[in-house]
Amino acid sequence: MRHLIPFLPKPATVPVIRLQGTIGSGGRALSDAALAPLIERAFTRGKPAAVALVINSPGGSAAQSSLIAARIRRLADEKKVPVHAFVEDIAASGGYWLACAADDIWVDASSIVGSIGVIFSGFGFHELMQRQGVERRVHTAGRSKSFADPFKPQTDEDVARIRALLSPLHENFIAHVKARRGARLDPAADLFNADIWVGQAAVGLGLVDGLAHLKPKLMELYGEKVRLVPLTQKRSLAQRFGLAAADTAMAAVEERALWSGYGL
Repeated sequence: MRHLIPFLPKPATVPVIRLQGTIGSGGRALSDAALAPLIERAFTRGKPAAVALVINSPGGSAAQSSLIAARIRRLADEKKVPVHAFVEDIAASGGYWLACAADDIWVDASSIVGSIGVIFSGFGFHELMQRQGVERRVHTAGRSKSFADPFKPQTDEDVARIRALLSPLHENFIAHVKARRGARLDPAADLFNADIWVGQAAVGLGLVDGLAHLKPKLMELYGEKVRLVPLTQKRSLAQRFGLAAADTAMAAVEERALWSGYGL
């Protein structure tokens, strides 16, 4: 008589997407276009028990942050797959926008979280040009084409228009956080003034759900034999061989400045 082998369920599979670096539309930055194949694969290949996001980002483009987060949420809702975010060094500004795409957010005790705000920065060179005897000549069709020109003195009108641009972006960010975190946020705290918090402080404010690391938490949620499947972006030929163009070098400088703003 043949002995029947008892059915053994397969271990749960969790694709892991690493969101490392600044967020933008060029160079080495995280962008919706570059990440789309990776995100689609995570939710559609096989039957994942969940998708994990490993986030280490100081932020960047508001639009790209919104697009990436929206893609994650659309697929999570369509496929009914839970999403868990794990923060390493930092999830600030656009990095926190991405983290909020998850159903829950877990951090290290030393992770930096927050910076729910928007920034516009630049330089002014008009006094230097005057000292050097350099004359700026600009001709436009449409008075706004030279808006915020770094070679002209800043005007009250420029400042007002910059604030008018930043305000709706900030409101979009706040709406996203409120929609995703809901009643978990501390209603008495001022969370939307671009402050940052570390580890347990962020837990207490409801910005994140607790202190936990990727593998132990997923083993707790999906069993000790859970399969973690890292998904990585394909790098371009130039990136693989370290061929950096001038624009890529400039992007690297800007990225370094963003990390430095958080002491990283």
